[in-house]
Amino acid sequence: MSEVDEIKRLLTACTEDQRREIFAHLRREFRIHPLEAKLNVHAEVILEAIDRASDLTLRGIRGVIAEAAFKLNVVSALVDWQNEPLAGDFSYAFRLRDSNGQVRVQVKMQRLKDHRPMAANQGYRYLPPDMYVVETQRTRGGTDPQTGEDTRPYRFGEFDILAVSMHPSTNEWSVFMYTVCDWLLPRPEDPRLILKFQPVAKAPNDVWTDDFTKCVGWSRSGQKRKVWQPPGT
Repeated sequence: MSEVDEIKRLLTACTEDQRREIFAHLRREFRIHPLEAKLNVHAEVILEAIDRASDLTLRGIRGVIAEAAFKLNVVSALVDWQNEPLAGDFSYAFRLRDSNGQVRVQVKMQRLKDHRPMAANQGYRYLPPDMYVVETQRTRGGTDPQTGEDTRPYRFGEFDILAVSMHPSTNEWSVFMYTVCDWLLPRPEDPRLILKFQPVAKAPNDVWTDDFTKCVGWSRSGQKRKVWQPPGT
């Protein structure tokens, strides 16, 4: 038995309080993440700050976690794809490239309301109650200095695929639903802009999929669909 295996055996035989004491001793030497050095603060303090944050702040943090989960669980599993680095403010979170070209991916969170998964008809009454909803607009608003237009809405063509983290309904950060940007619903007052709330299917169908590469195929096919059509249309 190696020395490391012997230490593991001894740790297993320790009480919880003893293991916590040993963990605290090791934490004085080892950081959990480089962010501790960047901010000059222990991870425990960062987590305590997050725990004290408002719901609005937590929504932003969940969005960042969703992007990190997409990178770790989806992007890292892709074969023969490159994740191109982004420097600056873009209307998408990832720019991926394979032998057929680039794909721009925006990552958003399935919305919560009162700490429960939000139904589509809670976004707009005319949307179906049996679908979830995602908010598709920028976190921060602004005004274009030349046109005076609101810069918060996304425009069609600014990204190719929408990836929606389904953590609020699945409690799993690895679960995403995907659709094609051009299939999203437009704003009635300006069809160039993407509607704020978009209905998200609870299970894969012909416009939503949990398979990223399948959605890439949809996007590149040029097919014309919509994520939801009113009954009778």
